Amino acid sequence: MSVTSSRGSTRGVVFIHSTPAALCPHLTWALEAVLGDRVVLDWTEQGAAYGLKRAELSWTGAPGTGVKLTAALKPFSGIRYEVTEEPSPGLNGMRWCFTPALGQHSAWMAPNGDTLVGEQQLKEVLLYAQGSNEAVADMLEELLGTAWDAELEVFRHAGEGAPVRWLHKVG
Repeated sequence: MSVTSSRGSTRGVVFIHSTPAALCPHLTWALEAVLGDRVVLDWTEQGAAYGLKRAELSWTGAPGTGVKLTAALKPFSGIRYEVTEEPSPGLNGMRWCFTPALGQHSAWMAPNGDTLVGEQQLKEVLLYAQGSNEAVADMLEELLGTAWDAELEVFRHAGEGAPVRWLHKVG
């Protein structure tokens, strides 16, 4: 008996919220290495931080591409980014955020974009909080990525209306 499994494809977006201009070609090459195709990013000024650039890229690929894109961006210091991967059959969506001040945060993502918190994570919060409501609130904010959202929000708004380039690659 043989079992054939088709994991299909998924899609997501890479948001490079801020980077020094000198890193732009290096970030492009890193994304190309993961996606296996030429990437053309429309680098624009990041209005929230003088002298920095921003770009967005929508991608389509195999499930797990989001974590590979995140790993490719991780070596670059001084940048702010988010990578999303939509849910695919048998897999939750994911979102990875990075800021120089906070480091990396990752969380499962519902189809509507909400952050998902698992049962075991909640049990751990209750165990470590030891009855402290303040500790519960702090740990839940950590799980939800509240600090990352607060730091990135100004950079997200500065990118409203910016061009998005769609890249489609299945497999």
